Amino acid sequence: MKDTKLQNLIKREIRRQQETIDLIASENYVSPEILEVLGSSLTNKYSEGYPGKRYYPGNQYYDEIEILAQKRALAAFGLNEKSWAVNVQSYSGSPANIAIYHALMNFGDTLMGLKLTAGGHLTHGHKVNFSGRAYNVVHYSVDEKTGLLDYGEIAKLAREGKPKVIVSGLTAYPRKIDFKKFSEIAKSVGAYHVADISHIAGLVLAGLHPSPFGSAQGKSYADVVMTTTHKTLRGPRGAIILSKKTELRTSNASNTELTIAEAIDRAVFPGMQGGPHNNVTAAKALMFFEAVQPRFRSYQKQILKNSQALAAALLERGFKLVTGGTDNHLMLVDLRSVSLDGQTGEKILEENGITANRNTIPGDVSAFKPSGLRLGTPAVTTRGMKEKEMRLIAELMRRSLVDKENISREVVELCRKFPLPYKS
Repeated sequence: MKDTKLQNLIKREIRRQQETIDLIASENYVSPEILEVLGSSLTNKYSEGYPGKRYYPGNQYYDEIEILAQKRALAAFGLNEKSWAVNVQSYSGSPANIAIYHALMNFGDTLMGLKLTAGGHLTHGHKVNFSGRAYNVVHYSVDEKTGLLDYGEIAKLAREGKPKVIVSGLTAYPRKIDFKKFSEIAKSVGAYHVADISHIAGLVLAGLHPSPFGSAQGKSYADVVMTTTHKTLRGPRGAIILSKKTELRTSNASNTELTIAEAIDRAVFPGMQGGPHNNVTAAKALMFFEAVQPRFRSYQKQILKNSQALAAALLERGFKLVTGGTDNHLMLVDLRSVSLDGQTGEKILEENGITANRNTIPGDVSAFKPSGLRLGTPAVTTRGMKEKEMRLIAELMRRSLVDKENISREVVELCRKFPLPYKS
């Protein structure tokens, strides 16, 4: 018997994706090949533990798949297996970050991260998240006038707060991050530097954004690097943790005489989760195979071109952007420039077939009533759209948000010119 109700809902969702312009910076479309792996029989098996050390029998092929994913991840980022290790089992970015903190700190130690309203993530120490409840948190922010990180102020806060971990990374910061400066700040106070590159990993891998792994001479700027595997990497929903094989510098009694990489593994399993999702691990392996193909770098270049084109077109149409533009795949629109708030703007666009999430901007006091809108170009770039379409999208946004026109039919027409590789 077929579950026609569920099948109908799935078909309607696929059609929604086909007929919607997706400007959510954290979303993308995986390849049909990755979809096939995610829906394969690999989902049937329990594999608690790590290759060669499982708690269930019958894992010889899963061991090979996980090792393949590890080797491909290290190779994609140009990392030496003697110096770096990678955990590919994390279910997503949030538990991955919590596992990192668990490995490097004791409860009550000080964590330093970017404030949510300045572009940070919930797991960078926000009070409603576990990270903000288990640890003492010192938040750094951005200059409210420029919207840019002030590394001098960050260094000052680090000296005063003496954190065990300093997180560099973003969820809504449109400019490049200077990982070298973060490294210098962390070393000056004896802290671990954890780089969360979830949003920019594809750009980093393609050499289009400064890398937390440091220079070509092998000098690393981060002790641990976490990234989700979707967003600009265009893989399955999940995360990986890349970490040094150097000894821990922490007093965590449960992790004595361990390397950072070993402590990370223990924190992921059995510390935070049980068996890995083997279909997702295999999809991560395939994602890294796709990511080292020449067309992947071309795709990342187009993401940046589209982001610049969309930002310029919005500015031309009277919208104000936080920091005045973008260096990466995303931008923040200050909707006060068109007499709207983020929630209202998000709703208007969604009703017209454009998805873009409301977001706090510097100076906002509440994440529930933000003034901004976050836009990103990874998904529309995957569809094959280029600069010409970005200018059209900016005009459609102006007409819907400012002129209050219904542009939904034009959105569908544009989407049909750039179909997704999935059947509706």
